[in-house]
Amino acid sequence: QVQFVESGGGLVQPGGSLRLSCAASGNIFSILVMGWYRQAPGKQRELVASITGSGRTNYADSVKGRFTISRDNAKNTVYLQMNSLKPEDTAVYYCNTPSNPRWGQGTQVTVSS
Repeated sequence: QVQFVESGGGLVQPGGSLRLSCAASGNIFSILVMGWYRQAPGKQRELVASITGSGRTNYADSVKGRFTISRDNAKNTVYLQMNSLKPEDTAVYYCNTPSNPRWGQGTQVTVSS
C-alpha cells in the first residue's frame, strides 16, 4: 500500500524556517487526507496540520499562523513550511494518513540557539 518518507528536518535557530517534505508512493495519494504529526521526547504524538485531497487545511492552535501544509499531487508529495520556529517545536515530525497503522522514521527538527 501507500508508503511515506519524511525529509527536510535539521537544526535551526529560534525564529528560523524549515520546509519538510513527505514523499509517497502509490496512485491513491491524491485522494488521501494527509497529516503532519510530531512527537517530542517524553510526550505523545500530536497532529500538527492536515490537508485533504482537495486542499482544505487544518492546524493545531500551537502552530496556526506559523506553519503551512500543502501538497503537490503530481509529485505525490506533501509539505510543511515551518516559519518563526520556537524551541517548543522541537520534535520528530511524521507524515501519515489517518487510516494507516504504520509509521515511518520521521525527520528530526531541533530548534535551539
